Amino acid sequence: MIDTAIEKLTPLVGVTAACAAVGRARAAHYRAHPVTPRPPGRPSTEGAARALQPRALSAAERQAVLDVLHSERFVDLAPAEVYATLLDEGVYLCSESTMYRLLRERGETGDRRRHATHPATVKPELVADAPNRVWSWDITKLHGPAKWTYYYLYVALDIFSRYAVAWMVASRESAILAERMFAETIRKQNISDGQLSIHADRGSAMASKPVAFLLADLGVTKSHSRPHVSNDNPYSESGFKTLKYRPDFPERFGCIEDARVHCTEFFRWYNHDHRHSGIGLHTPADVHYGRAGTVREARAVTLSSAYQLHPERFVRKHPQPPPLPTAAWINKPADSEENPPQ
Repeated sequence: MIDTAIEKLTPLVGVTAACAAVGRARAAHYRAHPVTPRPPGRPSTEGAARALQPRALSAAERQAVLDVLHSERFVDLAPAEVYATLLDEGVYLCSESTMYRLLRERGETGDRRRHATHPATVKPELVADAPNRVWSWDITKLHGPAKWTYYYLYVALDIFSRYAVAWMVASRESAILAERMFAETIRKQNISDGQLSIHADRGSAMASKPVAFLLADLGVTKSHSRPHVSNDNPYSESGFKTLKYRPDFPERFGCIEDARVHCTEFFRWYNHDHRHSGIGLHTPADVHYGRAGTVREARAVTLSSAYQLHPERFVRKHPQPPPLPTAAWINKPADSEENPPQ
């Protein structure tokens, strides 16, 4: 009954009014009665030219407006100013919006100012196949005794050995302090010209001129993470996580000396006692100073003795200690043959 009523009312008042009259949603009506395709013989409107509005400007009038807008007097003025100026002189060519439309059709409404262009940031790709080839450094905040008080921990890690070659707790973030830390550490590690690359993010201290000039004078290559990409500095981030997830890491430090004492104990443990999973479960100090090979041989002897006593407990193969690291990458290329960092 409802369908019949809609069918009778539609030619008189249209589908919308017919549906409203019988209390049916228009969408429900169209779902039940999809629109049929154009009947054969009915002319197609596809590609037909739009009818010209009788109030539209003629071609000559449009060209006259464009000539005025392109004239030497008005070429550097906005259409609003041209429109107002002509009105003050008793001249009306067209509306302001029509001026904009005519210019927009010709692509002449864009911003004419010269905008700064920035080259695409390059993804840093660094590899270390031995200690003191690539260092990663960063600064993290340590909470002080009161809210909004912080101490700043500077740390430089060797990405091949994971050895913390330098660290420092300071009351502020300073390029001068970072410069002194690197000057002393590079001297202690006997870094030769062209041997080392140092990677960091784009913090103010990391990208400062004092640090850049020092590294250039010492023959050290510097590298920076891409803006807003924390994954470009994974070793420093991982080291800070190890520090702050330790059970003895306090929520706040009572003073800067407390922070320095805590970090002294932490980095002693981290460098000399911590068996790091990314370097074959060796300590960073053993890998950094070339003792890891001897340690691995001793481990192999112990495993061989265990195998001789109970070979049935080693079902698949003769036990071997974890392999030594061969390479550590920051953003390892997809086609590289080197082993990725763990």
